[in-house]
Amino acid sequence: MQSYLNLDKKGFNGFLPDTEPLYHIDCSNADVAKLKDLSLAIPKLLLTNKIRSQIDKLPSSFFSHDLPACLAKPWVKISEMLGRPAVLSYASYCLDNWHKIDSDEPVSLDNVALNYNFLGGIDEDWFVTIHVCIENKAKLAITSALNIALAFEENKVNKDLVLKELNNVKESMMEVNHIFRKMPEKCDPYIYYHRVRPYIFGWKNNPDLPEGLIYEDCFDNQPQLFRGETGAQSSIVPTLDALFNVVHERDELREYLDEMRLYMPPGHRELIEYVEKHSKLKEFINENGDLKQIYDECLQEVSIFRTQHLQYAADYIHSQNTKSTLFGSGGSKVRGTGGTPFMKYLKKHRDETDKSKIDQD
Repeated sequence: MQSYLNLDKKGFNGFLPDTEPLYHIDCSNADVAKLKDLSLAIPKLLLTNKIRSQIDKLPSSFFSHDLPACLAKPWVKISEMLGRPAVLSYASYCLDNWHKIDSDEPVSLDNVALNYNFLGGIDEDWFVTIHVCIENKAKLAITSALNIALAFEENKVNKDLVLKELNNVKESMMEVNHIFRKMPEKCDPYIYYHRVRPYIFGWKNNPDLPEGLIYEDCFDNQPQLFRGETGAQSSIVPTLDALFNVVHERDELREYLDEMRLYMPPGHRELIEYVEKHSKLKEFINENGDLKQIYDECLQEVSIFRTQHLQYAADYIHSQNTKSTLFGSGGSKVRGTGGTPFMKYLKKHRDETDKSKIDQD
C-alpha cells in the first residue's frame, strides 16, 4: 500500500489512496465517540446554528476565534505526523473523503459518495466527487510522468518508451477533461459560492479571521494564517508541468502555487520534485522530431484543463462576487479561494502552457 508520507517510485499508483478511505475509527473512548458523533452531525448542526453550542459541550472547550485545546492539540499533532498544516486541505476533503457505493464497481461519478460534508446536498457532493474522479482518471498520466522521469534518471529513455507514455498521458487527460466539463451539471455557481466555499476558505484572507486562528496551547498561542482547501493543492497539474518542462514566470499565482505544495502530502510533493529534477522531456523531443506532435497534443489537453478551470473561476467565483457586491469589483481584485487575484494569472499560466508547445502555429 502506498504511503502519503514518502514516494515509492516502484509502487506508485496515482494520488488517490489504494484503498477506500476509512470512514471512522471505532473506539470505546467516550470523548472520541463524542467527536465522531459531532463530525457526523455537522450538516444538521450548521443548518440549525447549533454547532457552537455542541462544541461547547466537549471537554475543556470553547469556541470563538480560538480553536479549543481539546481539538487543537490532537489536530496539530496529527498534522505534524502527516507533514502538512493543521487546516482542512484538499487531501483531507477530497483524496481521503469518499467511498464507493458498490464496492465491486470502479470509481466513477455514478459510484462515489462523500464520507463527510459541511451542509451536504447535491452541489457540495458533486463538487468534491468530480475532483475524486479526476484524480482517479489522472492516475495513468501521473504514473507515466513518473516512468519517463525514471527512464531519464536511469539513462533508459528511448523513443518507444516516450511515445507509449505520452499516449497514456494524452488518453488520461482527455478523460480528466471529460469529467471536468460535467461540473455545472449538478453544482450550481450560486450554491457553490454562498454555501460551499465559505466553509473551505481557510484563515488567510478570511475577513472573519483577519489576524488568523489561535490554536489553543499550540504555536505559542499565536494566530495562524493557513490557506483554505482548494484544487490548487492537487498534485496533478504541477506534476505535468514538471514533466513537460513548462516554465511559469514569477508572479503572485506562481508564488501561491509554490506555497500550496506545503499542503500536499509529503509523498506527492516528493513526486513533483523528482519529476522536476529528472525530466528532460522537451530537450529529448527537440532531438526526436517525430514525437513533437504527441508532445504538443498532451500539452493541449493540459491547456484545455486550464482553460476550463479559468471558465469555472469566472462563473463560480468572479461572477458571483460581482453579483453579491453593490458596485461589483474588478477581476484583479476578486480573490480566489486561496486568496489570489486569480483571473489574470490563470489566463497567464494557461498561455505559458501553450508557449511550451514545440509547434505553436
